[in-house]
Amino acid sequence: MSSIREDLAINLVEVLKEIEDDKPILVTREPFNVEELAITQFPAILVQTGTEDRELLTMGAPGTGRKQGTINYSIRGFVRGNELDSKRNRLIEQIEEILDTDRQREKTKYVVMDSIITSIEIIEKYEQLGWQLQTDSESNNSEGDADDES
Repeated sequence: MSSIREDLAINLVEVLKEIEDDKPILVTREPFNVEELAITQFPAILVQTGTEDRELLTMGAPGTGRKQGTINYSIRGFVRGNELDSKRNRLIEQIEEILDTDRQREKTKYVVMDSIITSIEIIEKYEQLGWQLQTDSESNNSEGDADDES
């Protein structure tokens, strides 16, 4: 049985792979060394599951009731080449637009109340390669029976 965290992470990768204009070449959950990527592998996107806050909404016998939670996902985009500022802005826009097409993550079996991008941070760590961007995507979910692993 898969968890909400896992299904949502899989969904985010699948959705980000559907970006059409300036299609990301690499979209993965596996960390990679950006300095070892070929120029033909850009733009690249890394999705990682972050923190989760949970709240019990109803009381009841163990394994019953409703829970609500907020899961944070880090979506890091990498661009390389000329016109870095434009490439970075275009990638940010594409990520926002594709994630907004299904804010309730309807392709998953769980009830997701909303998924939103809560922050965008530009990191100049790999200046020789371009810019790295990081968006924190937050999914608020609510589930029925509280029988998933905790």
